[in-house]
Amino acid sequence: MASRPRSNQAQGRYAYDYPQQSAKPRPRSTDRRRSSRNADPMVRVVGSIDYALLFVVAILVLIGVVMVFSASYMTAAARHGSPFHFLRPSITFAVIGFVVMVAVCHVNYEFIRPLSVAIYGAAVALLIMVIFFGEEIGGARRWINLPIIGQFQPSELARAAIIFILAYLVEKFPGLSRNFRGLLFLSASVVIVVGLIALPGGFSVAIITTVIGFGLIAVTSPYFWHLVVLGGVGAAGVGGYLWWESVAGEGFRGGRFAVWLDPFSDPLGIGFQIINGLYAIASGGWFGLGIGNSRQATFIPEPQNDMIFAIIVEELGFFGAVVIIILYAVFIWRGIIISMRAPDTFGAITALGIVFAIGIPALVNIAVVTNSIPNTGVNLPFISYGGTSLIVSMGLAGVLLSISRYSTKKEV
Repeated sequence: MASRPRSNQAQGRYAYDYPQQSAKPRPRSTDRRRSSRNADPMVRVVGSIDYALLFVVAILVLIGVVMVFSASYMTAAARHGSPFHFLRPSITFAVIGFVVMVAVCHVNYEFIRPLSVAIYGAAVALLIMVIFFGEEIGGARRWINLPIIGQFQPSELARAAIIFILAYLVEKFPGLSRNFRGLLFLSASVVIVVGLIALPGGFSVAIITTVIGFGLIAVTSPYFWHLVVLGGVGAAGVGGYLWWESVAGEGFRGGRFAVWLDPFSDPLGIGFQIINGLYAIASGGWFGLGIGNSRQATFIPEPQNDMIFAIIVEELGFFGAVVIIILYAVFIWRGIIISMRAPDTFGAITALGIVFAIGIPALVNIAVVTNSIPNTGVNLPFISYGGTSLIVSMGLAGVLLSISRYSTKKEV
């Protein structure tokens, strides 16, 4: 008896009787696999600015405006006929600086890259103009009078120009910082500016600019420790030169070095400023004498400038000094974080350079006021009186905020 054929259902049920061909998986594109394997699942988007950094800058500038008035109103009234002589320009500079900072932080920082060479060239040209047409104040020729702008200090712009040109060159030519000829080329771009700053008498500013420029070169080069050693040798050479001048009794800088070792050796001359600064610090105590109650502001020459930190300690005390130092520390910390998160080499080096440009002068100024290092004319960033310094510093802070905006990552 012939068996009936199996139904389709039976055939499907017993695969061993009627083997069926399994469905083949859909072939995947080799290109897709390759692209997905190499693609970054995170993309950069325009995010928010670093509000901690913005807060720190705003607080420092506000403290600066208040303390400039508090430190200068008595001498301003006596010498210029109005206690508000320095306050009005300070408020104007702060407002202009704030507008510049906000405008810059809302623009992609990459617009600076193609302008780096032009900014550097403009800074060099202005420094040359200072040598021939600059206005000499306090034994140094640092300022020129420009149409519309008025009194301008090109060394502040030069400091920013060095940051931008080094970031541009290192990104465009990565091999420059990895060989001897490249390091010479990068060093030359710093030495030219430093020489033009030092030539008309800006010795202290030239040293600060040197540290900023060669500090950036060092961190971008595999020969970091070699450059650190060379920097140490250079610092020792400068120190030896100043010591020799102090022993020989020659030169204004040698006299400052000798007075640093013993301020009371010339209490009515070179030591006058630092002695009265130390008196101000000593009388401040824990919480100070109160804003506007400084006793030494009338004795310290131009207390709203380089020695303003002494007035801060006198009026706000040790507590106020610690707050100022913490604010600068937060600025440096946030700047380093922004540099580490920057989306490209140009942004990373620029951010670190701005940290150097603010942190190093702040450290030097505080060290000078406390007589930890020889006296030299360096402003306290964001706080000391001075339009060019404040506007350029706030502009650099705007660049730093812009880098933070374009360092945000989002998963796709």
